[in-house]
Parts: sequence; C-alpha cells; structure tokens
Amino acid sequence: MALQVLYALDVSGGADAEGVFETFADHFELPEGARAFAKELVTGVSAHREELDEAIGASARNWRIERMAIVDRNVLRLASYELRHLETPREVAIDEAVELARYFGGDPSPGFVNGVLDALAEAK
Repeated sequence: MALQVLYALDVSGGADAEGVFETFADHFELPEGARAFAKELVTGVSAHREELDEAIGASARNWRIERMAIVDRNVLRLASYELRHLETPREVAIDEAVELARYFGGDPSPGFVNGVLDALAEAK
C-alpha cells in the first residue's frame, strides 16, 4: 500500500501525503499495525524525500533519479528510508524492496533495485 501511495504522490506532483494515504487506506483491509507502518513509511519518505533522492542518486551510477522508472524510484525511496531512518535490518529492507520491484516493476527492476540498495547500504 505504501508503494502505491508514493507512486500516486509522485505522479501527482506531491499532493498531501496524509490525504492521499487516507484515500488509499479506505480501499485496503489491513491490520492496524500494518496500516500504521505503511503510514509511517509514506509520511517518512515524504518528509525526507530530498535527502533520500540525493542518497539514491549518489548510489545509482549514471542514473538521475528523475530518469528512473517511477516504480523503481519509489521502491528505492521506501527501502532507503527504512535503511536510513528505521531499525529494519539491511537484508530485510533490501529483500522486500527487490520483491516489490519484481512484482510491480519491469524485468530489469529487481536487479537494478538490488544494486542501488547494496551501494547505498555500503555508503551508509
């Protein structure tokens, strides 16, 4: 759900994150803990987007953030936020991001996301 909200925010040019989250949340049946975590991810990524984009850009050689596929960019933002601001173990954050990229992205997405996040985690 967090990825879908971030995708919608990215496409819309950065509308109100909490408002968009609540609109999406009405269409998902999530346990309260999962909903709270998804909201934390969305608000955290939104609040730290500039910092996250800078770190992602520095770790993605020859790729500007605005040229990345929207799904890949937002998967990277989610995982980068987890790596930099939460206590999510590195392996968990990267594995979950690769799975999101595999499910929602194109054929090269999982490898691309894995490579960028490995570089980002090493630089951290």
